[in-house]
Amino acid sequence: MSMSAVYILDVKGKVLISRNYRGDLEMSVIEKFFPLVLDCEDEGNASPIIIHESATFTYIKHHNLYVVATTKKNANVALIFSFLHKLVKVFMEYFKEMEEESIRDNFVIIYELMDELMDFGYPQFTESKILQEYITQEGHKLEVAPRPPEALTNAVSWRGQGIKYRKNEVFLDVIESVNLLVNSNGNVLQSEIVGAVKLRCYLSGMPELRLGLNDKILFENTGRGKSKAVELEDVKFNQCVRLSRFDNDRTISFIPPDGEFELMSYRLNTHVKPLIWIESVIERHSHSRVEYMIKAKSQFKRRSTANNVEIQIPVPGDADSPKFKTTVGTVKYAPETNVIVWNIKSFPGGKEFLMRAHFGLPSVEAEESQGNPPIKVKFEIPYFTVSGIQVRYLKIIEKSGYQALPWVRYITQNGDYQLRTT
Repeated sequence: MSMSAVYILDVKGKVLISRNYRGDLEMSVIEKFFPLVLDCEDEGNASPIIIHESATFTYIKHHNLYVVATTKKNANVALIFSFLHKLVKVFMEYFKEMEEESIRDNFVIIYELMDELMDFGYPQFTESKILQEYITQEGHKLEVAPRPPEALTNAVSWRGQGIKYRKNEVFLDVIESVNLLVNSNGNVLQSEIVGAVKLRCYLSGMPELRLGLNDKILFENTGRGKSKAVELEDVKFNQCVRLSRFDNDRTISFIPPDGEFELMSYRLNTHVKPLIWIESVIERHSHSRVEYMIKAKSQFKRRSTANNVEIQIPVPGDADSPKFKTTVGTVKYAPETNVIVWNIKSFPGGKEFLMRAHFGLPSVEAEESQGNPPIKVKFEIPYFTVSGIQVRYLKIIEKSGYQALPWVRYITQNGDYQLRTT
């Protein structure tokens, strides 16, 4: 179940840093890794797990780096992937960016972190907020050598002792991203909602929080099946949540980490009515010009408003002499990406706006590209969730009995939101 070694490689497969945890595999086995990756990619069957003789390579790619774990035995591959992603997250929180330069500049502290994150091939402690209490980027004098915080040996390893705030507050954000794909006939081919509940906790002591949502299973169990409820799928919780309590009575109970963290994520594979609908009429006049008429319509309630709407309309690579006319917002041509960008700062619900664009085309027509790229839309709608999820309560319990203010905010935004054109 354990890992033999962990390596970080550059884009050419050269080892930047490595740590041997068990000594049961030769460290030189990594020389086999990069040629095997290239072979798999050339054959079109790239895999994050590669087996070669007695070694198994499990890896993730982050920007231009490979983060690789080697194992000799049959290992828990889900645990390995989870550890590699956590390793990247810790390095990002320490160095802001994880790239070749930051690895080379910080190799001493990286070795310290790798020794804390794993022991003899078994993941140990991966909470960067606690690690930062005793592995710092400043040197320590011998007479004031740091002591590991008590959280390392606590049942609550993600929260330090003795946290104090003058004003106790919790900020809770429910953020939903809408993924949508619409074909050129206006039919929705694919739609889903990906949600996250994010918290910023500024609370003294060791508080316990309880969060109640309009969860369909809970409502059915308590005889409120007809109430407006949401059926959440693929729910993933932060390690602080008591899973046994959730399994028993659907209560989300937890002692929170200090500061900012993601409490849970979820997905709803449901039919979503497009929040911002785009109709496009494109008239191509061979060898002379192309004209666009774009209609944008907000299909949500009038009391809501979408902010910072950006509509990206693809245009031919050889277009020139752009002219625009719009009833609202600003339009600009981005020739480096071959798109028109229509920005609407504030888009109220139930409204419809029009934009016209005109481009000249050179006398020699460029080769017809294979299909037209889709129109992409970006937006953010505050105080609104497309799924209908609601925070029913957020209770804060702490032995000193202080009063804390919970603040709840809802945001719906675009995910991968595309509408194909003819």
